[in-house]
Amino acid sequence: NGPAVTALRTMIEQVAAFDTTVLVLGESGTGKEVVSRAIHQRSPRRDGPFVAINCGAIPENLLESTLFGHEKGAFTGASTSFAGKFEQAQGGTLLLDEVSEMPLALQAKLLRVLQERELERVGGTRTLKLDVRVICTTNRVLADEVRKGTFREDLYFRINVFPLTIPPLRQRKSDIVPLAQHFLEKYAPTHKKHPVPALSAAAIEHLTGYQWNGNIRELENVMQRALILSCGENILPQDLMLQVLSPPESIAADATPGESEGTSASTADDMSMYLLEKRHILDTLATVNG
Repeated sequence: NGPAVTALRTMIEQVAAFDTTVLVLGESGTGKEVVSRAIHQRSPRRDGPFVAINCGAIPENLLESTLFGHEKGAFTGASTSFAGKFEQAQGGTLLLDEVSEMPLALQAKLLRVLQERELERVGGTRTLKLDVRVICTTNRVLADEVRKGTFREDLYFRINVFPLTIPPLRQRKSDIVPLAQHFLEKYAPTHKKHPVPALSAAAIEHLTGYQWNGNIRELENVMQRALILSCGENILPQDLMLQVLSPPESIAADATPGESEGTSASTADDMSMYLLEKRHILDTLATVNG
């Protein structure tokens, strides 16, 4: 591992021993949930549950009951009582993934729960004491969200007790090749590749020269793609498909006069239009994380 990851591992080890609320910061795809799980697994709560909820993936009208639970009859459709994520995480760790996506009205209730360490289910009157370690993640700059009025300042200070920032992959060049090799070994069996293909020197040059805006998640996608496309014992640059391809109309415009329509759609590598489209689709999928 590079120095940035080594420093991050040290901080994980230090904070894991305490019940301190941790705020994990980083771009999409950097591995914020992986870090959160590592904190839980190294903590005294390791034998308790690890419960994760993506605050941006659940409709606003369902998020409150999903987090805090509800009693039977609390609202239309609540035919039974339900223990929310906080209750499910009793004795363990609750991960509030992308906490910046939580609506303002619900942020106020979350603040009270974090301060009082107790909650009432939606539609209930019984107070439940909580024994839960909370970890929050976000890919946004929360101080900016506070200034914009989309995130409560008091909640920001409440969860920003121990911030952990994960550097983007483009700032961790020394980690790219080991991670790529890890993903090759992980996915080679499911792609029926025996033995595991090795990274060629040219492929390594392409990997380390790429920007990785999608971070580790994008790298994982690229290595799965390379296993599908590779035909020999080595991963070659063309298996990675990291080049930025020109759209067909640009290729046609660059063609010399007199070339046939089929020839004008060819690239320098004599790719067919089918392969060009295939690569463009796969690149787009990788860019948007699948």
